[in-house]
Amino acid sequence: MNKVFALPRKAVRVLRGYSRILWVRVAIFGMVAVLSIPLSQVIEALLPQKMQGWVAGGSVDRLLDIIASAMLTVTTFSLTVMVSTNQATASQFTPRLQQLIRQDAVTQNTLATFIGSYVYALVAIVLREVSYISDEKALVMFVLTVAMLALIVWSLIRWMQHLQSLGSLINSARQLETMTARQFAQRLETPCLGAKPLTGDVPKDGLVIATPKTGYVQIIHPEPLQELAEELDCEIYLLQEIGDFVFLHAPVAKVCGLDKDPDDETRTRLKDAVHANVILGDERTYDQDPRFGLMTMCQIASKALSPGINDPGTAIDIINRCGSILSGYRDETEGDGKPRHPRLHARPLDAAALVGDAFDAIARDGASIREVQERLQKVLGGLKRHPDPELCAAADERGQEYLERALDSLNWGTDRRRLKAAADARDEA
Repeated sequence: MNKVFALPRKAVRVLRGYSRILWVRVAIFGMVAVLSIPLSQVIEALLPQKMQGWVAGGSVDRLLDIIASAMLTVTTFSLTVMVSTNQATASQFTPRLQQLIRQDAVTQNTLATFIGSYVYALVAIVLREVSYISDEKALVMFVLTVAMLALIVWSLIRWMQHLQSLGSLINSARQLETMTARQFAQRLETPCLGAKPLTGDVPKDGLVIATPKTGYVQIIHPEPLQELAEELDCEIYLLQEIGDFVFLHAPVAKVCGLDKDPDDETRTRLKDAVHANVILGDERTYDQDPRFGLMTMCQIASKALSPGINDPGTAIDIINRCGSILSGYRDETEGDGKPRHPRLHARPLDAAALVGDAFDAIARDGASIREVQERLQKVLGGLKRHPDPELCAAADERGQEYLERALDSLNWGTDRRRLKAAADARDEA
């Protein structure tokens, strides 16, 4: 039964990735719009004869001319806004935010509507010129064009409302927090990607599979690897984690439990399976990688603390958001649930690394700002009360490190005393 549902999970994951690509949405909407034209003629043929002459073909022509002339201008404007927003977020916050801007659903759906409507109007005008759509059979075409205009107006209203917050710091931070929290929750719902937690040493004997290129580990599809491991009666140890940067020919997986000398066909199958399901790319992505979201949020705060911007309030806001995300942490090695992929072994999330991803750069760049350091101590004090002992220990250790750095950086004695008071409140947690 598991095999029946295993591969569709990979398909859904792949399709979800393609759905976030702009040209895919544009192509889908354009094809639907174009295919609706011959469909309108099929429906027209089914209507009673007396209804087919209710609307003259000239009425459709005027509407199509409006769409064709307006959509090109609106689309160009929308693309300009998107490019400007990308550049602004990269320079003011961090270039890592560009992924979220590019994948913004409202922006992509709006552009797909505009371009698809433009293609629809052009194709319809051409078909009218060659008499494919006659004046006597334009009723359904007229209704379809009016519906297209209504969709355009609705998209314009939604787009104008969305532009009020697109690329703003608050909206971008909220989007990033939502994305990171979602990936964090999904990871904890399926601990270690459904594999057994790899907490000890990897067995020495086994077939080592190396990476075919240099890049970041973006996505791991565990379902095909589990199926192949069951077929070959072996265990697969994933040596790299999501978000790791690996070099060409670096070990990415080790297969244990095979015959001492597996044949070339088995080696090739295992190698191809690992390469096809451990996806490498030139940049990190947010899918399956909650640490990347925390690091990006930390970079926004670090940029805000630079002398050129000097915005401690943004850093404090990011500290609160990161603390909120980390409050949902739980140890992936705990629990009595049976792993979904018992033939696979993967490293669990590390609490100390998560805390460092979220706060290290803020503690360094805001070491001389008492308000930032006080909020760090307060949030870490809250995490110290977390029920997971690993996260508590990580929060306590980082809190001591940040306190020492800040005390060395603060010059005014009153600031140091106030920060020590905040640290004492954390220790009392």
